[in-house]
Amino acid sequence: MGEEGIASDVKNTGSKTNPKLTLLPLIALIFYEVSGGPFGVEDSVSAGGGPLLSLLGFLIFPLLWSIPEALVTAELATSFPENGGYVIWISAAFGPFWGFQEGFWKWFSGVMDNALYPVLFLDYLKHSFPIFNGLAARIPALLGITFSLTYLNYRGLHIVGFSAVSLAVFSLCPFIVMSFLSIPRIRPGQWLVVDFKKVNWRGYFNSMFWNLNYWDKASTLAGEVEDPSRTFPKALLGAVVLVVSSYIIPLLAGTGALRSASSEWKDGYFAEVGMLIGGFWLKWWIQAAAAMSNMGLFEAEMSSDAFQLLGMSEIGMLPAIFASRSKYGTPTISILCSATGVIFLSWMSFQEIVEFLNFLYSIGMLLEFAAFIKLRIKKPDLHRPYKVPLQTFGVIMLCLPPSLLLVLVMCLASIRTFLVSGVVIVLGFFLYPTVVHAKDRKWARFGTEQPAVPSDNILEAHPIMSQLHQEAADEASVSLIPNLSSTKAEQESELLLEEALKME
Repeated sequence: MGEEGIASDVKNTGSKTNPKLTLLPLIALIFYEVSGGPFGVEDSVSAGGGPLLSLLGFLIFPLLWSIPEALVTAELATSFPENGGYVIWISAAFGPFWGFQEGFWKWFSGVMDNALYPVLFLDYLKHSFPIFNGLAARIPALLGITFSLTYLNYRGLHIVGFSAVSLAVFSLCPFIVMSFLSIPRIRPGQWLVVDFKKVNWRGYFNSMFWNLNYWDKASTLAGEVEDPSRTFPKALLGAVVLVVSSYIIPLLAGTGALRSASSEWKDGYFAEVGMLIGGFWLKWWIQAAAAMSNMGLFEAEMSSDAFQLLGMSEIGMLPAIFASRSKYGTPTISILCSATGVIFLSWMSFQEIVEFLNFLYSIGMLLEFAAFIKLRIKKPDLHRPYKVPLQTFGVIMLCLPPSLLLVLVMCLASIRTFLVSGVVIVLGFFLYPTVVHAKDRKWARFGTEQPAVPSDNILEAHPIMSQLHQEAADEASVSLIPNLSSTKAEQESELLLEEALKME
């Protein structure tokens, strides 16, 4: 693809080119955006009243949810290969207001998601070190983990990518060993156990949804990927297989080899499963793997959140300071902003965070599916290096099951979640005009750069002038993100009017 790297080359004129993400590091990053291994899936057994619903869920939900989301992401991320991802998709379909809302909801949801991983890390450690049950040790540990991992993210995305590969191998190895050791003890009948009286449907669906979402997150750093039109579809396919396998195989081993009550399956219980199957050495190995996995989860989420803010800044939705890069090519201010949010949210419990972030994420995904369908209808000639092999009716049917699942997850939310999410949504509605006003009054410097466009299309320097040459360019490539400044919009309208008069 000819557009690959164009944006970053322009933005970093005079500085060295930063390494791009290749296939294997991208698979690892997507794996950590979505999963990171079976750490945290234990709740699906207890909430499901036994192994059966948990196992069925991780077989059926990927078909209804993960694969459709991955396919949508593959098409749109290759059509708009630029940092910002879904913010650009939504803006292309519905305009900058909704693009901004999508960015705010997804960023807030991502920061909440990232706050989970230090919490989950300590939940595993407290089985061997009960001191982490107390706030005196827990708070300094949470701060130390957050600061250390934030610094690693600051050092460069390519370091994060290759670190994710190593962490994924280390995190999954103990479960491979545990699965082999469990074979002589497995009783298949135990997989069929379910007590519907103990099923907590809200907890079950939230656990399933959280463990299988965020396939679109990697799109926010599409501008950092080498040859995204080929790399993204392959990486998403590899990640789907890896994620589903990393859930199903350990659950089959643990629930089939042990007669543990479903109520015992809580966060961190896989460490106990390892001890019962292999001994203390396997328990310690799983705990070490959990620590490494949560490092990978944190790094991947932090990268996506930071590069999303960078992408929004590059297209004028946020002040230019959010696009400033360190000497390692990383968005310094965006990373610090995301890390601050993580620190303030880490005090919440695992279950509270999961429910809140799922609700916000669901709203954003409904908007993404709507944008995907609208772009297929309104911009059929948009250059799509990868295209889901379905026509309009087919893509509507593809998006229908996951959309119904999103609505179900939202309907099962608590009143508290509705209230908190409502406050966040209203805040986003007020933030947009505030940003517009700040830009009009020049309270902060904003970038005016347009996002990279689909390959084989050329974006003219001025978005309105580009529209005058529409026959030679793809319609969807023109001014995906209109300038937020009303003054600038008026100037553009005047130029368009003058050109039209000349043509007459």
